[in-house]
Order: sequence, then structure tokens, then C-alpha cells
Amino acid sequence: MKERLLKGKGEWDYDYRYDTLFFKVKDRKYRNSLEMGNLVVDIDSENFVVGLQIFSASKFLGIPKLHLREDVQFQLNAKIDKGIIQVSLAFNIKIRNHIIQKNPIFVQPNTEGLPNSQLLCKTNNCTFVPSM
Repeated sequence: MKERLLKGKGEWDYDYRYDTLFFKVKDRKYRNSLEMGNLVVDIDSENFVVGLQIFSASKFLGIPKLHLREDVQFQLNAKIDKGIIQVSLAFNIKIRNHIIQKNPIFVQPNTEGLPNSQLLCKTNNCTFVPSM
């Protein structure tokens, strides 16, 4: 089958009070969430990974809370294949004229029976490439 291609925009938010960092694909219809440790992965109504929440983000990422409020350029990638959900987040934060790069990767079994798919999302542009 021919692969489908869906486009959207990425956005992020940081809740300083609760130290929660949130990355998502704009204008996707949320359906449910999957917990992965102190992370939550959001799934949309078409069974694509469309968001990532990181709780206790400053501790998890080793970045002071104050700096997580700064402008962040990110790329969120998710792949569901061979019974595995893999989510990676690459982003840069500027701290005192130094660019700090982080690239955490999270892996979990696909116990939800989600179809194979791939998400490639940047701060301004997202691209979904579902595998059929």
C-alpha cells in the first residue's frame, strides 16, 4: 500500500510550577495517553503518537527550571514498529551563551496494538509517515 503523509505544526509548553515539559503536534485530535515512567505519550484518534509530556523535567533532563522557560527548538520523533514504541526528543537550549543539546530516547512495548507508523516533528513543521 502507498504510504500516507500528514503534515502539521509542532509546539511546546513548560509548566514552571509543576516542572512539566510538553511537546505536541498542533491541531491533532487527542484520544488517549500511554505512561512510560515519568513520561506520558499522547495518541490521536488515528493512532499516531502526537505528544510527549515529561514530568519533573528539570531533574530528568538535568536542566534548571529557569532555563526550561526559554525558547526551545525541538524535534520529536516517534516510531511504532515490530511491537515497540520508540520516542526520541532532540532539542537545544541556550544557557549563558552556551547551547545545551539533549536527545533522550524512550522505548516501550506496543501493548496497545497501535499500527506501525512514524512521526517526524519539528517546532514549526511535523510530518507523519505511517507504514502500511
